[in-house]
Amino acid sequence: MNAHHEDERFGGGAGTDDGGAQVIPLNAARHDGEEPRRNPVERTLASGLAFLRRRLAGEYDVDEFGFDPDFNRSVVLPVARALYERWFRVELFGLDNIPEKDGALIVANHSGTLPIDGIMLSVAVHDHVQRDLRLLGADLVYQVPVLGHLSRKAGHTLACQADAARLLDKGELVGVFPEGFKGVGKPFGDRYKLQRFGRGGFVETALRANVPVIPAAIVGAEEIYPKLADLKPLARLLGLPYFPITPTFPLLGPMGLLPLPSKWMIQFGEPIPMDEYDATAADDPMTVFNLTDHVREAVQQMLYDTLLRRGPAFF
Repeated sequence: MNAHHEDERFGGGAGTDDGGAQVIPLNAARHDGEEPRRNPVERTLASGLAFLRRRLAGEYDVDEFGFDPDFNRSVVLPVARALYERWFRVELFGLDNIPEKDGALIVANHSGTLPIDGIMLSVAVHDHVQRDLRLLGADLVYQVPVLGHLSRKAGHTLACQADAARLLDKGELVGVFPEGFKGVGKPFGDRYKLQRFGRGGFVETALRANVPVIPAAIVGAEEIYPKLADLKPLARLLGLPYFPITPTFPLLGPMGLLPLPSKWMIQFGEPIPMDEYDATAADDPMTVFNLTDHVREAVQQMLYDTLLRRGPAFF
């Protein structure tokens, strides 16, 4: 805004002699053609109403896996983003190692007693790479009615080679946690020590799809629910892989489910290409074993490096 416009808008400045009172328009901070600024409550309400209108009008798409991008963007991510930004204060490193397009397989460590690390990884990729991360989850996730439905709508699917191959063939970014429940449910004393990476199924999938593997290290999840013990009889009764005892759960009841506010860091390593291997490499057990071990060592070294960079767990 130039000085001439300011004089006209505010009823004359120091050089005017009309003696009239200054008149400040209601939208003084608004420039021509610019939308009025809304406070966070107004933005949230407007976004929610727009979401409801789209749902009622049927203006949204769902893919063959049940992924609903509109639901994920409007409902799931905003809730997860509050934890990501305010509670865990996540810092990212190596984002340039994630391709802006085409398929790739992100392979990360798994921990935290409850698999919140996968949700935080999804927020990181969505918000900073502008891509949807399609996570591969255990069967147990999809056997829980509400959780399974939400996971599908957020873009995730079963951890099986058939689903992973279809996603990668479509050029999607896929995330996998080869440690499975062995990693997410390990005791606090074994924190940041990688468990076995299964039989290397993720390597076979990457080889067949001819996509790079991107190792990722997640630091911070180990401290959110420090697992001190496991009530195995109760876990068997409930059909769970473990029933954790933490400093706050079950002692504090539902309040014990609130994760501790640890400081998180996520590092993405250099892509490990698969295009130098021929079509039969996925059927060679030695090649698969060597590549699996290579990826595991890369993630473990990144964990050590990121731990040193982070310093204290809660500050």
